[in-house]
Amino acid sequence: MAAHVLIVDDDADLLRLLSMRLGAAGYRVSSAESAEDALAQIALQRPQLVISDVQLPGADGLQLFETIRAQHAALPVILLTAHGTIPDAVEATSRGVFTYLTKPFDGKQLLEQVAQALALAGPGAADGRGAAEPAAWRAGIVSHSARMEELLAEALLVAKSDASVLIRGESGTGKELLAQALHRASRRASRPFVAVNCSAIPETLLESELFGHVKGAFTGATQNHRGLFQAADGGTLFLDEIGDMPPALQVKLLRVLQERSVRPVGANQPVPIDVRILSATHRDLDAMLADGSFREDLFYRLNVVSLQLPTLAERREDIPLLAQHFLTTLAARHGRRIRGFAPEALRALATAAWPGNVRQLHNVVEQVCALATAPLIPLSLVQRALRTPGVQVLSYAEARQRFERDYLVGLLKLTDGHVADAARLAERNRTEFYRLLQKHGLTPGRFRGDDGGEAGDVAADEGPVAG
Repeated sequence: MAAHVLIVDDDADLLRLLSMRLGAAGYRVSSAESAEDALAQIALQRPQLVISDVQLPGADGLQLFETIRAQHAALPVILLTAHGTIPDAVEATSRGVFTYLTKPFDGKQLLEQVAQALALAGPGAADGRGAAEPAAWRAGIVSHSARMEELLAEALLVAKSDASVLIRGESGTGKELLAQALHRASRRASRPFVAVNCSAIPETLLESELFGHVKGAFTGATQNHRGLFQAADGGTLFLDEIGDMPPALQVKLLRVLQERSVRPVGANQPVPIDVRILSATHRDLDAMLADGSFREDLFYRLNVVSLQLPTLAERREDIPLLAQHFLTTLAARHGRRIRGFAPEALRALATAAWPGNVRQLHNVVEQVCALATAPLIPLSLVQRALRTPGVQVLSYAEARQRFERDYLVGLLKLTDGHVADAARLAERNRTEFYRLLQKHGLTPGRFRGDDGGEAGDVAADEGPVAG
């Protein structure tokens, strides 16, 4: 069902306007003209969010919030304020109000705050359209951000073919989850999905693991062994961290992809295989091509289609939804009676840096879940988890990629999205510049004017201190 929002205001015109805006966005809306009426409706209907004016007849919006906090601690509240009541609203946020909006407020901002606040009510509540459960093929991916929805729409199209896909993205952004989604959406969904991390298996064993071996092929080979290519026959083989594959093995992998057969170690005859290849890396393969550490012919075999996963900081609106999803899952797994995050704790999560992306967010939520002693996770626990000691040291390739993207963004902002001007400033031809933009998932049109597109996302990244 659609998420239920209760609006409290004694201004009939504002009630009508808010109801129309939220209704058009797909929310189920009810209204009340006083705090007393609102509390009666909350007891009967249990909405998932309350939006209340501060100035109400009788008990005001601040008193209504205090009562809600005492009786329904997990129910988020957004306050609407006139200029004279801003100090009261600011004070209320320190006591647990999710946020406040100053009249007249921007409609887009209202919908963004509503979506974030509804994440407090649990997974699915933030979807105002009341959509059914996510499609089975992408069920493991929790998101409602425009950036991820664009990526998933492209992934669904790609999944229908047998084209090899290279998934790029920083560590912890969810590359294997996307690979699994591609497999589930493909015609091979009923066949095996086999994943191998090329950096986790010693070089001496990787060839045998991938291609198999026959009995007696080497010391310790006491019986025939089917490799992962054969195990995935008819299905999908996911080669994670392909950038860490040794050069000698890159040659053999290329031969397998060309001939569609594998020769187990020690065997005389090749074995035909029917496997779709998905691969992923967090490394800068373009730099590796330039220095000769990754074969160009193999790169083009693997990179028929490229999908770029955003960092968690680039999909910041997903943080409350992901945090609540992880908390609900972990609390159920460990038998903990935890309902959600206090509003100020959720805000701290939403503004953190997240260099480790979604994986780091999961670890932080797991820590606070283990230490929580109350139904709502307080700010202090989140702050403690975010201060966990550890210094992130980027590899040279990661640092170069981050610098390169920031440089391109700066040029596009400077030139208002005009590629010819940006390429001229960078002293690169337009074709090469377009290739760089595609590599980093940058769309020039988003930098033209103040449409709140990519430039807005980057500005958010540079804000307070993320698949």
